[in-house]
Amino acid sequence: QVQLVESGGGLVQAGGSLRLSCAVSGRTFSAYIMGWFRQVPGKEREFVAGISRSGGNTFYAGSVKGRFTISRDNAKNTVYLQMISLKPEDTAVYYCAADEDLRIAIATRKSDYDYWGQGTQVTVSS
Repeated sequence: QVQLVESGGGLVQAGGSLRLSCAVSGRTFSAYIMGWFRQVPGKEREFVAGISRSGGNTFYAGSVKGRFTISRDNAKNTVYLQMISLKPEDTAVYYCAADEDLRIAIATRKSDYDYWGQGTQVTVSS
């Protein structure tokens, strides 16, 4: 059983930064494509960032490109999301997700992902 546990969320002022972490246990972490999504009440969960198994390839939603950085440490079984220049519209519950499909290098669709964490709240005040 694969388990994903996010941490690092909180309340921050606009312009501030946060770093989210997601610890993965249960199977070989380096076999998974990893991603971060976010969701606000009443809206669909949306893709934020994705990273390949080795960490060599990354992809971002346009709304966060240049402000957020996804990275992973395969020795620590952890994926990170560094967020800077935060805006009130970044307020959401952030989820990490793991994709075990070996046929692809990176994934951006919610339906691509097989395992999800419980989420961590990020609130950006204006």
